[in-house]
Amino acid sequence: MTIKKSASAEWSGGLKDGKGSISTQSGALSDQPYGFNTRFEDKVGTNPEELIGAAHAGCFTMALSMILGEAGLTATRLETKATVSLDKTDDGFAISAIHLDLVGTVPGADQEKFEALATKAKNGCPVSQLFKTDISLSAKLA
Repeated sequence: MTIKKSASAEWSGGLKDGKGSISTQSGALSDQPYGFNTRFEDKVGTNPEELIGAAHAGCFTMALSMILGEAGLTATRLETKATVSLDKTDDGFAISAIHLDLVGTVPGADQEKFEALATKAKNGCPVSQLFKTDISLSAKLA
């Protein structure tokens, strides 16, 4: 079974003076503005790295929920922040790392078990498997 989801982007103008918008099939994002200033400066709007981070945090957290369930555990709360690092290189820019910062409330889990299950989720998450970059993880029980 193959599940297909889609998103689209539109762009007008040059790199620095141009403007774009991003939309998703579900409508969760609809003509969300993005541009040079939202990617490389601190202007309001989204950017590809932020969206990658959101996708990675969401996928990882769901994967961890599944893995916890397989271990007979259920989280009361899982909070994941994905920080995506975009670095200037000789050839332009590259995503050099993603760090997942996880805090979880999981009755019955100890820190060692939680870290092991979180690492399994990090390695098995479909979004993690997309990247050829260093993906680090900090996992703490609340």
